[in-house]
Amino acid sequence: MPEPARDYVPDPLPRSIYRSPSGETVFDEHPREIAHRLAGDGTLWVDIDSTVRSQHALLEHVFGFHPLAVEDTLNPNSRVKLEEYDGFLFVILRGVSLASETDDPYDLETKDLYCFLGPRYLVTVHAGPMASIDRVSAQLRRSPDLLARGVERALHAILDDTIDSFFPILQQIDEFIDGLEERVFVHFDESALRDLFNVKRLVLSLRRYLQPSREVMNVLTNRPSSLLTPDVQLYFRDIYDHVLRINDSLDTYRDLLSSTMDSYLTQVSNRLGATTKALSVVATMSLPFVVVSGMWGMNFSTIPMSGWPQGFWILLVVQLGLGGLLLLYLRRRRLL
Repeated sequence: MPEPARDYVPDPLPRSIYRSPSGETVFDEHPREIAHRLAGDGTLWVDIDSTVRSQHALLEHVFGFHPLAVEDTLNPNSRVKLEEYDGFLFVILRGVSLASETDDPYDLETKDLYCFLGPRYLVTVHAGPMASIDRVSAQLRRSPDLLARGVERALHAILDDTIDSFFPILQQIDEFIDGLEERVFVHFDESALRDLFNVKRLVLSLRRYLQPSREVMNVLTNRPSSLLTPDVQLYFRDIYDHVLRINDSLDTYRDLLSSTMDSYLTQVSNRLGATTKALSVVATMSLPFVVVSGMWGMNFSTIPMSGWPQGFWILLVVQLGLGGLLLLYLRRRRLL
C-alpha cells in the first residue's frame, strides 16, 4: 500500500458530500450513513484515502466494486485507462506536478487518481493528499448545487482540474526554455547542455503521462454509455480539447529544445573551427622558421652565408617572407 506524504495525518473517516432531492446537503458522514445513502435518490460523492485501511475497505464492503478494480486502486503503477463494469465506470488518471521537496527543479511528482462513477454516486480514491481533489472538494462545499446537477458533473470537475495541473508545468517549461536560449545564444554557457537534457527529459516524461489520458477522454467524449448522457459528454469534450492543447505545446517545446541543442552543438563546432584556424595560422608561420633554421643549423664546416655579418637578418627576412607567402596562398585558395 502506498505510503502517505510526510507531515500528513489522514482522517479515519472518508470525505463525503450528500445532496438530497429536497436540497439538503450533508458532509462527511459515517460509513454506516454512507451505505444508507446509496439506497436513496440523492447524489453522493465519497473521497477515499487508500492509505487508510478502514476507508479503503468501503470499496468492497459498502460499494461492492469488482475485486479487480479494487486491486488496481492499491497499485501505484496501474496504467491510465477507462473500463466499464456492470453498473459503474472505472477511470484511472494520473496527476502530475513539479516536486517541491527536492532540489531538482526538473523533478516530477505523479499520483494516480481512481474514479468509480455509478448512477447516483461518485467515489474517488487516491493515496495521501491530492491537490485537485482538495480544490474540487472546497468548490463543492461552497456550491453544493454542482452536485445536484449530477455526479457526472462532479467527475468532470475533478478530471478537468487534474488535467489542468499540466498547465502550470508548461509555464515553468516555457521559462526554462527562455533561460536556456539566453544562456546558449548570448552567453554560451557550457553548463547549459546538462539543463537542456533535463528539460527535454521533463517534456518527454509529461508527454508519456499525457498520451493515455488522451484516449480516456476520447472514450468519455464519444463512446455511448448509460451513465453519461450526450449533454454531459459535451463537458468532457472540453477536457479532451485541453489534452490536445497540452500535447501540442509539448510537441512545440520538444522541437524548440531540439533546435536549441542543435544550435549549441553548432556553436561548439564553430568555436572549434575558429581555434583550429588560429592554430593553422601559427603552424603556417612557424613552418619556414623550422625548415630554414633546421637547414642552417646543420653540423657542417661550410654553410652558405655562415660568414656573412648580416646573414642572420637576411635569413630572418626570408623566413618571414616565406611565411607571409604561404598565408597569402592559403587565403587565396580559401583554405584559411
